[in-house]
Amino acid sequence: MLKQLHYLYLTVFFLVVEICIALFFHDRFIRPIFGDYLIVFLVYCGLKTVIKFKPITAIIITILFAYAVEITQYINILKILNIQPNLATKLILGSSFEWVDMLAYTLGVLTIYYIEYNAINKKSPK
Repeated sequence: MLKQLHYLYLTVFFLVVEICIALFFHDRFIRPIFGDYLIVFLVYCGLKTVIKFKPITAIIITILFAYAVEITQYINILKILNIQPNLATKLILGSSFEWVDMLAYTLGVLTIYYIEYNAINKKSPK
């Protein structure tokens, strides 16, 4: 439970960071690229908060979710479903497909894997 509490704190932290990025950054790197890099940390920590997944399982679910959201942007799911874009849909689904977003998600989950792998190895006695 204590470890899940740790992930809860991280989830709240990444949520606050993402909200700050959305509100205060309107540039070409922090908001569109670094924000996408960090969003997988938010999703990953959120998953680990509510379900005791093994790190690799949570990583796979996180990247599949991120890719799925990006694919819905590519196929323009809002138009297919005849839904008017609004603030909520833009925040949840984004507004446009970009290959660089896929790269940002991938680098994010690779960073998570690296962090988790090193954390696990440091805890194991040699």
